Amino acid sequence: MKKIQMVDLQGQYARIKDQVSAAMQEVIDTTTFINGPEVQAFQSELEDYLGVKHVIPCANGTDALQVAMMGLGLKPGDEVITADFTFAATVEVIALLGLTPVLVDVDPVTFNIDVAAIERAITSKTKAIVPVHLFGLAAPMDQIMALANEHNLYVIEDNAQGIGAHYADASGKKHKTGTIGHVASTSFFPSKNLGCYGDGGAIFTNDDDLAHTLRGIVNHGMYERYHHDVVGVNSRLDSLQAAVLRAKLPHLDHYNRARREAAAQYTKALSGLAQVVTPTGVCATGMGVCAQCDCHVFHQYTLRLIGVDRDGLVAHLNGLGIPCGVYYPIPLHAQKAYQDERYNEADFGVTNQLVKEVISLPMHTELASDQIAFIASAIKDFINANKSTL
Repeated sequence: MKKIQMVDLQGQYARIKDQVSAAMQEVIDTTTFINGPEVQAFQSELEDYLGVKHVIPCANGTDALQVAMMGLGLKPGDEVITADFTFAATVEVIALLGLTPVLVDVDPVTFNIDVAAIERAITSKTKAIVPVHLFGLAAPMDQIMALANEHNLYVIEDNAQGIGAHYADASGKKHKTGTIGHVASTSFFPSKNLGCYGDGGAIFTNDDDLAHTLRGIVNHGMYERYHHDVVGVNSRLDSLQAAVLRAKLPHLDHYNRARREAAAQYTKALSGLAQVVTPTGVCATGMGVCAQCDCHVFHQYTLRLIGVDRDGLVAHLNGLGIPCGVYYPIPLHAQKAYQDERYNEADFGVTNQLVKEVISLPMHTELASDQIAFIASAIKDFINANKSTL
């Protein structure tokens, strides 16, 4: 059995090495490092893949979120609602722009933002909602868009973990995540489902005017060289990273299928353990991740443990050479940077429980069946050996 890795970028690279090397060498030979042909070509190819009118490449996923909010003209004091159970970048940019973060609880099954909690949090100051397609599962966009339309709010999709996933609307029509709201952001951090070999990000929108504004913001507020029409930032995807992403994009659907297949193997191997709640999705046929389901692209395969010493299991797995992660160990509302007297602990019952129970297992495109079986066996052994102490 090969060494188990949380993410196996080397194995993935080996399959596209020649193409990546040739493309990167072309960038070096032509010295088109910034806004070169590779960036323009990747932008166009990603627009075609997503079925979205505009892709604006930028330097990283956090910048993508920040620029999206800047482009919408949100002002200090405006309230932006987002999930308490997610990575800090989502709330970080809200605070950086002088906006007011409003954190709400998540659904106990999908871990995505709770629509009822969003509705309770809306005030006269609310201007936007930021749903996160957490761990690769599409958020409940029909309900979120309905709320946004009712209250005249923007929807900014955080698609950093969900690129390539589909959302089926009430009519059954499928949409790629990141193409449903007014604007969306994504990250090309190396471990993402579509990752480069450094930092990278992008913004998506179908709004022509907004796209024009965003393209200026990412380039120092310039639409014409040395004419600064809006306050901007320096956030550009470089040509070397675009070359890597162009090599990977045609494989993205295959990468996501490989992740779903690995997830199915995990779920089957862990079935029958009452103490383990395996991930689920939401599709037109109801709850569950089926062989045909594409609502989940499994950026992470995250278990919920019931009556199990989670930290003890982490130590047990690590001792066997099995990496794992706890995403996320602290609710955002409890983080020192984002504590606020407005928050009531009773409003975060699900998140407060999840941070004690979740564990994410190795998940990537190169996982082998024997590795998955070994990991599942190690989990079973730990649970069975510790039943009497639970």
